[in-house]
Amino acid sequence: MPYAQICAIALLRCNHNKNHHGKDPMAYQNITASLSPADIQEIKAAFATIQAKLPFLVTLSVEERRKLFKMGDKRLAFVNTSLIAAQTNKEILPASFDLDEFVRDYQLAANLTELLIGLRQLTEQVDDTLMAVGSEAVGSSLTVYDYVKTAAKKTPGLKTIAEQLGERFKAIKSKPAKAASNS
Repeated sequence: MPYAQICAIALLRCNHNKNHHGKDPMAYQNITASLSPADIQEIKAAFATIQAKLPFLVTLSVEERRKLFKMGDKRLAFVNTSLIAAQTNKEILPASFDLDEFVRDYQLAANLTELLIGLRQLTEQVDDTLMAVGSEAVGSSLTVYDYVKTAAKKTPGLKTIAEQLGERFKAIKSKPAKAASNS
């Protein structure tokens, strides 16, 4: 599948539940969805395609990140103006200055910024959805735990399960309290 088609499909899927103003038509209520093994494989293949299209990506150490110039909104205007000045006044640049490389760097930075915006939006949606369905699963687990505790009083074999769930529930409840008390 061509890269442009993958991006278009991803964009359509990301925006399928938005109205014409880009807003969610209603607040989150409940998620009833699933991903088939084929869906998972297609998504992983799309990731692989994206990575294959970006073979020049690097991984920087903390120290390397600290030492590098950062190009935010303010620096973008500086870089853009510098590029225009260099392109219109080539005669002031030394022969060793690689203007073509400067142009490529600038264009790649602009393209990667555009891609990063889309990736961040998708990541936020995946993260929010994961939080929501995780909460739904925990809520359902708590309901089951209550039913098991009640039924364990009269149903043989459920007492052990109720005790196991009770121990896990205590461990889960005590973790946030421990973290908060350590702060």
